[in-house]
Amino acid sequence: MLEHLTIGQGTIAVEVTGSGPLVVLAHGMGDSRHSYRFVVPQLVAAGYRVANVDLRGCGDSSATGWSGFGRTDIAGDLVAVVRHLGGPAVIVGQSISGGAATIAAATAPDVVVGVVEIAPFTRKQSLDLLGLVRHARVRRGMMQLMRVYMSGSLAAWMRYLDIAVQAKPADWATEGARIETSLQQPERMAVLRAMAKTTPADAGAQLAAVRCPVLVIEGSADPDWADPRAEGERIVADLRDGLGQVVVIDGAGHYPHTETPDAVLAHVTPFLRTAFHTEAAGA
Repeated sequence: MLEHLTIGQGTIAVEVTGSGPLVVLAHGMGDSRHSYRFVVPQLVAAGYRVANVDLRGCGDSSATGWSGFGRTDIAGDLVAVVRHLGGPAVIVGQSISGGAATIAAATAPDVVVGVVEIAPFTRKQSLDLLGLVRHARVRRGMMQLMRVYMSGSLAAWMRYLDIAVQAKPADWATEGARIETSLQQPERMAVLRAMAKTTPADAGAQLAAVRCPVLVIEGSADPDWADPRAEGERIVADLRDGLGQVVVIDGAGHYPHTETPDAVLAHVTPFLRTAFHTEAAGA
């Protein structure tokens, strides 16, 4: 069932499936809820009510009516979705939404009982010159992202995705065409550029305030970092002791939930059981 939730002057599209404890899925920039197309059926089959969200400006959510596209803005939308649907919930966020999920957990601990961050940008980033020198995939990925940032080049974004999606799913030609068609709309590309210009510093500042368990999932071949595991470990190090854990999916790029959904679910499913069990025990 597709719902539209009005937030301020914009609308957020949410597709709700299944029954049971609530899991909210949030995708990365330039994408839509289709990013989780392989994950949703398995979560529903495992006994969860899944709310698959189109971020503000993306997918079937409105492209206009928004004052900002940062992680704090997205976090507010995700908390609003949880409250609208009746939490508590575990929020799963990828890339920009990983940081947003962190902020949601820190600012709404009454309704967010766990966070899964997939290839997240959750900390303020610094330029890794040594990584650029040593890793061709990082150089290629950053070059394309800079072209998107500077000029809104759709061709550059598609080339970035070709690098970032290391293990192409069987439907990648169709999915890539869908993404390209969406971003041919000037207002959607404007949203992508606006998100690309945001900083994860607001999310990093909230890590110490998180009180629920956090699972960070990285892909070993993610072109956004020379050492994806180290980035995940830095996030966990900024959390309270014992709250965070990092897993790395071998061979996956920046979209492990799309590239290797079974491997991701092998970690997410037991994490969900633990998060909801802990919440129930503490209620």
